[in-house]
Amino acid sequence: MTVFSADVQAARTVQAQLRLLQTTDLHMHVLPYDYYSDRPMLGTGLAHAAGLIERRRAEVANSLLFDCGDFLQGTPLGDYVAQDRGPHNTTAHPIIAAMNAAGYDAAVVGNHDFNYGLEFLQQALSSARFPVLAANVARQLGTTGPLEDRLLLPGHCLLRRQIRCADGSTQPLCVGVLGLTTPQITQWDQRHLAGRIRTRDIVETAAAWVPQLRALGAELVVVLAHTGFGAAEHVAGQENAALPLARLAGIDALMLGHNHLVFPAEAGPTPQGADAAAGRLHGTPAVMSGARGSHVGRIDLSLQRTAGRWKVHAADVQVEAVFQHDRGLQLRPRAAPHRGVLASSDADHRATLHYIRRPVGHSTAPLHSYFALLAHDPIGQVIAEAQRWHVARALADSAHAHLPLLSATAPFKTGGRGGPSHFTDVPAGALALRSIADLYHFPNRICAVRLRGAELCAWLERSAGAFNRLIAGTQHQPLLDAAFPGYNFDIIDGLEFEIDLAEPARYDAEGNLVAPGSQRIRNLAFQGAPLDPNAEFVVATNDFRAAGGGAFFRARSGQVVLESSESNRDILRWFVEQHGTLSPKNTPKWRFAPMPGTSAVFETGPGAARYLAEVKDLRLEPLGISASGFARYLIRF
Repeated sequence: MTVFSADVQAARTVQAQLRLLQTTDLHMHVLPYDYYSDRPMLGTGLAHAAGLIERRRAEVANSLLFDCGDFLQGTPLGDYVAQDRGPHNTTAHPIIAAMNAAGYDAAVVGNHDFNYGLEFLQQALSSARFPVLAANVARQLGTTGPLEDRLLLPGHCLLRRQIRCADGSTQPLCVGVLGLTTPQITQWDQRHLAGRIRTRDIVETAAAWVPQLRALGAELVVVLAHTGFGAAEHVAGQENAALPLARLAGIDALMLGHNHLVFPAEAGPTPQGADAAAGRLHGTPAVMSGARGSHVGRIDLSLQRTAGRWKVHAADVQVEAVFQHDRGLQLRPRAAPHRGVLASSDADHRATLHYIRRPVGHSTAPLHSYFALLAHDPIGQVIAEAQRWHVARALADSAHAHLPLLSATAPFKTGGRGGPSHFTDVPAGALALRSIADLYHFPNRICAVRLRGAELCAWLERSAGAFNRLIAGTQHQPLLDAAFPGYNFDIIDGLEFEIDLAEPARYDAEGNLVAPGSQRIRNLAFQGAPLDPNAEFVVATNDFRAAGGGAFFRARSGQVVLESSESNRDILRWFVEQHGTLSPKNTPKWRFAPMPGTSAVFETGPGAARYLAEVKDLRLEPLGISASGFARYLIRF
């Protein structure tokens, strides 16, 4: 090792390489195991991602590892730890233990990390051997701006490292890391957070803190942001603020999450201001590494130190898939699983298997989501019945008991960014607790709202944005808007209607009003009669949706008629246990308006072929399997 005097070091120019590695949106996928089907499954999991990270770190002299949030929620393993072990269990949380083993240097919290409450969050993070950040989440907002906020978690950290340079010398480097998350957490998890925390705008917070980090001694600034791609221009309170965030001066590397997208990517739409080939957003090196451990993001910074200060000379941005298909099209990991990650979660994994295998009931028919976006959703009908059952009992002696009771549901697993295996497929027969977790994917709480017919129509118009506009007489048009998450496709059980795809969507995938005069929802009816826009109804739903989650309406004061600490998933379990045997019906409550001479291509999971006979009201013609593994069907309207 070469050591120079302070005067010599200050006068000369030295070079070094720093590798920044990233995961995001792990969603409790620690092991390559599918708890819903109760079997090993390649394609996800921190274990293999950490194995690849270990290999990539060994290639370079200097590296840092970061995560961009949403790690505490997403699988029955997470539910078991949160609900059976409880918030006061002092055993290290399995995902935190796994991240400790993998050697993370810092992370930011995501919106789903708040799903189980503040006490659980803080207990889970207490065993982290790395800082977990959130600069825009405060217990109390300062009157003069973000720098004066009393934060819930640290907002930033300064990572002081001795790095090895190209000439063999070692030099000090200070990396400032800023953490930012979606400000909508107070809206989406208001049952846990109302009155306890406040949030600030992402861009506003970064604009205050980035220069402050420089003043504190940071030579490089890395921003970890649980936010994705949205509008190019800044809007106050923006959920997906990656593009305006990247415009801020002073950010050397931007690491993103929340959208579950891969950036840079060879295919797919390129956001305005993005250079997908170079991995730049408005010139700033940026990366987003998918979800569930599917990819590892990498930003290789070439550094130069002159006059005692480091600066970025160049940057190379890559995203690497953790798994790849071999010549026989079998999915294979690029690296062996990380032994420390495997060991850290073994006990909780075995306990979770015992937890999910508990029997709860029986179903006379399969429960699957392959055709949920085509009005054939037996899962949605079961959930709707369970919600209606619970809300009817809860409101039986209330002033709302006389109103018609509807039930809103959405399919949680419909492929999309989750890939061709991201569907629910529970066979007929015995139902275990893992089946209930598969049917209802999120830890939402039951809620009921009182709305008028016109508001219900607007609710459905937002849902109808799931589909592309079709041109009459045109063939083989893509049916689904790839940017629209399936879990935002709400159906209100108890209403009948048509969706007219000749009309443009009133709202885009982000929920922005883009065609105010458009009306896709046609022939909206209740009990066989046209829906009265002034008629009042009670709708069973969940707290996330009632709070405006998914860019739907936000219930006003007085509209929420039932709030409960009971989860929709528990209500579904109780419903199954109470009835013993489910006999799900596959009766469509809506349909597409006819478009003679028009066809569209619908993509779903390969397992859909087993249930094709159930779809009797649509003409589906198999088109084979796509390059990404989806089964493709032609629909003639």
